Amino acid sequence: MKFKKILVWFRNDLRLHDNEMLVEAIAKSDYILPVYFFDPSLIQETRFETSKSGINKVQFLLESISALRAAFQKLGGNLLLVNGKPEDEMAKLVEKYDISEVYHHREVGPEETAVSAKVEDLLWKHKINLKHFIGHTLYNKEDLPFPIKDIPDIFAQFKKKTERDAIVKACFEEPAVINFVGGIENVKNAENLERIQNSGIIESKEWGELPTLDALGFEVNTSPDLYTKGGEAAGLEHLEHLLKEGSDIYLKSVKGNSDKAGFSSRLSSWLALGCLSPRKVYWMVKSAEGKFGNNTNFNQIFLGLLWRDYYRFMFKKHGVKFFQEPELEKWVAEPETIYNAAIRKWKSADTGHVLVDRYMKELNESGFIPHAARLLVATYLVHVLRVHWIYGAAYFEEKLLDYSPASNWGNWANVAGAGLDLKSKNVFDLDKQIKILDVDVSAAPTYA
Repeated sequence: MKFKKILVWFRNDLRLHDNEMLVEAIAKSDYILPVYFFDPSLIQETRFETSKSGINKVQFLLESISALRAAFQKLGGNLLLVNGKPEDEMAKLVEKYDISEVYHHREVGPEETAVSAKVEDLLWKHKINLKHFIGHTLYNKEDLPFPIKDIPDIFAQFKKKTERDAIVKACFEEPAVINFVGGIENVKNAENLERIQNSGIIESKEWGELPTLDALGFEVNTSPDLYTKGGEAAGLEHLEHLLKEGSDIYLKSVKGNSDKAGFSSRLSSWLALGCLSPRKVYWMVKSAEGKFGNNTNFNQIFLGLLWRDYYRFMFKKHGVKFFQEPELEKWVAEPETIYNAAIRKWKSADTGHVLVDRYMKELNESGFIPHAARLLVATYLVHVLRVHWIYGAAYFEEKLLDYSPASNWGNWANVAGAGLDLKSKNVFDLDKQIKILDVDVSAAPTYA
């Protein structure tokens, strides 16, 4: 008897709750094989004097992968960790484990979609289907009040029509039972052992080891004091505490939220890696509204979810044409080398501007600053120092725990006036951002 085995390729969807890809794979197969590829390109150097990922970002990722593995182990299975590029390793896996089909979540960033295309071409040669799912947005594309090609380019119009006419679906239930390819952990009886043996046991060592920060070349002198801990359980715990007292009371005690930069739920890091589902956040906030009533902080959470959707759908609709710079692709491929003391001082929090340096220092140390602070430091780099916005976007890619290609590059383009939202053009000036932050800048030097 031939068993149907589906390889579930995890990327930025590191959770069990509200995971349609996982639910359908379990329903359509006899066994699933969850796999995560730790791609070495994740930590490679870029053309912009940055790395793709810094130490804090990588630590958060490693914690999130480890948490997903632990969740699978509790269900009697594991997460297969493969050090290598998916396009280099996938064919070996489907052959070794006699895989019938591969499931994964579709991405929208150019680099991420290129990887999917390579894997799809590879699998096609082996007559294996790569099935795509979309699980990163609050709204499913089929539930929007317009097709992708007609999505408004202006965020305000997108928000108005979506909130009025679209629906947010219920979350998929977290699976309670999973049949794993090769699972042997926590086998409780002979019947289960026989079932698992039929799929081909994978020894513990064969599941792969998660690389350490040391092994990846990071200098770990001290353990970074991160407020944010990676993983689904940590994200859900934070969300529950955030909403327990209607958000206002809890946030006063949260590290990083006593700042004048305004309310920040700090959910974005878990959302970026898919440790939290946008729909899970939405429905839990809706539930809290029913208990505590509405407030501006809840509205800010909803607004953040909409902005995430907007940028992802913009990339889906336009690709790199979202950026209103005709030569951008060529310029990114062969950027001018910048030997500019100004950008290096900006990165090292040494510009001489009190607020900019304060937030850049916080970014470097923790991997997170609130949205208003991001606008401030971006405005300073682009409109005061006159450095091309792409250098700032690349630096944020390295540093941010919540790095998401569409949101990061989209926000930077809007600050620079290179995005499609015309209402964002020519509105970013430093004085305005300082007023939004509502801080005393009398000690800050004059900028020119």
